[in-house]
Amino acid sequence: MPNEWACKEDTMSIRDELNRLDEEMEKALGNLDSLTALEALRVMMLGKKGQLTAMMRMMGQLSAEERPQMGQLINERRERFTRMLDERQQAMQKKERELRLQMERLDVTEPKPLPEIGSVHPNTLVLNEVVDCFTGMGFEVVEGPEVELDHFNFELLNIPKNHPARDAQDTFYIDDNVVLRTHTSPVQARTMTTRKPPIRIICPGRVYRADEVDATHSPVFHQIEGLVIDEGVSMGDLKATLAAFARRLYGSDIHVRFRPSFFPFTEPSAEADLTCVSCRGKGCRICKGTGWIEVLGCGMVNPHVLEMCGIDPKRYSGFAFGIGLERITMLRYGIKDMRLMYEGDLRFLRQFREDVKEG
Repeated sequence: MPNEWACKEDTMSIRDELNRLDEEMEKALGNLDSLTALEALRVMMLGKKGQLTAMMRMMGQLSAEERPQMGQLINERRERFTRMLDERQQAMQKKERELRLQMERLDVTEPKPLPEIGSVHPNTLVLNEVVDCFTGMGFEVVEGPEVELDHFNFELLNIPKNHPARDAQDTFYIDDNVVLRTHTSPVQARTMTTRKPPIRIICPGRVYRADEVDATHSPVFHQIEGLVIDEGVSMGDLKATLAAFARRLYGSDIHVRFRPSFFPFTEPSAEADLTCVSCRGKGCRICKGTGWIEVLGCGMVNPHVLEMCGIDPKRYSGFAFGIGLERITMLRYGIKDMRLMYEGDLRFLRQFREDVKEG
C-alpha cells in the first residue's frame, strides 16, 4: 500500500511539473524579443539537459503501469513545445524580414538628386575648336609617338648635336637615341618622310620638357603644330591661316602681326602676336600696355629640312607653326595660373560645363 501511494504521488508530481512547464512556456514565448532568446528557450525546454529531458529521467520512479502513460504525456508536450517554438520562430523571422525589406525598400518613383557628372576639360574644349577650325581649312589631324627617336625629334628638324635644345636640362633622355618628345614637330618630320606633297596637317599632342612647375610652365604640356607643304606656299599664306585661326578662337576684331625670330626648323622665322584678347588692343596689364600678346612661333620650312626629309626644296615650299595649347586656353578663359588645369579641382572644372555644345 505505501508503494502504491508513492507511485501516485510521483505521477501527480510529474503532471504538476508538466502543467508548470506549460505555463512557463506560454509566458516565455510572449516575452521573446529575438531569435537568439528563442533558441535559448528551445535548449532550456527540449535540449539534452532541458526540463522535459529531466522529467523523462523521473519516470524511473513510476510503476511499470504508469510509465507508458507518463511517457506519452511527456512526448506530447515535447511535440507541442516544438510546434510552438517553430511557429514562433517563423513569425519572428517573417517580422524581421518585413522590417528589413521596409528599411531597404527602394521607391523608384521618388525624385533623387542627379549624380555628379564630369566636365569637359578646358584644354579639350579649346583643342576641339582648334581642330574644327583647321580641318575646316583642309588640314588633317596626325598623331605620333610620345617616346621619340633623336633622329625625328632633333636631327631631321635641323637641330644638330651641339644645339642648346639638346641640353639635358631641357630634354628628358631615355638613352642617347631615345627621348620624350620635346615638341610635336617630329610628327611633321615623320609625315614628310613618308608622304609626298601636297601636305596639310596639324599635330596635337602631349610633350615633355625639363621645366620647373609655376604659373606658366610645366614639365608636361600640350602643343598643336601645323605644317603645309605644296608648290608656291608663301609667308602670306601662313599669316592668313593664323589670322583665320585667331579670329575663330578669339573674335573677328583680332589681328596678327609677325616679329622676326629664329627657329632651326624654319627660315625665315617669326613670333606671331595677336591683338590682346583682354583689352582688344587698347593696352592693359596683361599686354603691358602694348595692345599685343605673344602667342606662337612660326615660319617658312627651312629648305634644308625639306631636303633631309626627301622633298625637293626647289619645287616645294611650306610653312609651319607651333601653338601651346595651355597658352591659348589660358587666354581664352582668362586663366592666370596653368597649374589650375592639372589639379583636378571640381570647383574649377565645373565652370566650363556651359561651353559644352549640345549634340
